[in-house]
Amino acid sequence: MPDLLRALDKANRLLFTVPLRPVQGDRFQPTGFPSLGAATYQTKDGQKLLVESSQSMANRLETACWDSSQNQPVAALDGISHVTVNRKGAFLTDSMLEAHRINSPYLLEGKDRRFFDNLKAELGGLEEGPIDRKKLAEVLLKYDVGSLIHGVFLAKKELAGGRLRVARALSAFIEASGVSVAASGGVKNDHVNPSGDTKSGFGNVPFSRDEFAAERIDCFINLDLAQIRGYGLSKRVEDLLLRLALHRLRKLLDGNLRLRTACDLEPIDRENVIASRPDGFKLPSLAELEAEVKTAVGNCKDSMAHTTVTFEDELKKAKDTDATTANDAEGDDFSDEE
Repeated sequence: MPDLLRALDKANRLLFTVPLRPVQGDRFQPTGFPSLGAATYQTKDGQKLLVESSQSMANRLETACWDSSQNQPVAALDGISHVTVNRKGAFLTDSMLEAHRINSPYLLEGKDRRFFDNLKAELGGLEEGPIDRKKLAEVLLKYDVGSLIHGVFLAKKELAGGRLRVARALSAFIEASGVSVAASGGVKNDHVNPSGDTKSGFGNVPFSRDEFAAERIDCFINLDLAQIRGYGLSKRVEDLLLRLALHRLRKLLDGNLRLRTACDLEPIDRENVIASRPDGFKLPSLAELEAEVKTAVGNCKDSMAHTTVTFEDELKKAKDTDATTANDAEGDDFSDEE
């Protein structure tokens, strides 16, 4: 595999277009947005549809590498840097699960300020003048290596005036072409009291539903190799970031692409995922990548740490209007960084 990866040495981008199809039938449900619904748009090639956004795909790429039964990264990633949050002696969340990674409020907004103070101290000197991207990258590598792959925005003014930002090096989205609406509907039946008060959840409630069919569904993937090199870190760290990114892609494509109840997709040919740039590069198998990642993590273990923090603050509920807005976006973290 090292010989295969040499094809990427002179490339600035690694681009894949992976054809997908529904696991069953032709219909699928795309992501939705507040006060908008499905994102359809017209191009010179006809009508298209956004099936899954880059924000949501970033979260899915990380969760594909998380073992929810053990509340830790999958075994192949043992030793990578991430921050675990405990509450009342039990697991609460982790930077790998948080939409904004180490900018999570469970890390930076709690009464326990130790993690925040350590982060601020290690980022000291970045308050004025141009951002030292190498120093920022070294701190992110130590605490949460995923931030160098999926991006982060440390928006708190106490951290260099809220200017510390890293764009995604790995991004993906799913589009459908030649789409048409598959309008349907149904009814929530109340066999006890069909004419009951629907505002209180009783009675029969008819509803409409829009799904879609498409001539083609594609997952577009972009790995910015120039950005990874631009961090100014060592070659062994560059190799680690590249292998971690490829491992996440393979885990996602080999695993579960059930994006929603009515959106269950799979690659048409998952064994032959071939890049369009550089032409002919083939995504290695999961077994190859797991072996490579383990070696790369071992080579960088002295630069990374698994940090555990506590969050004992009260979990306050949002106002009704805020909660409604947040719940309107199905399957999409629309407030993610970059």
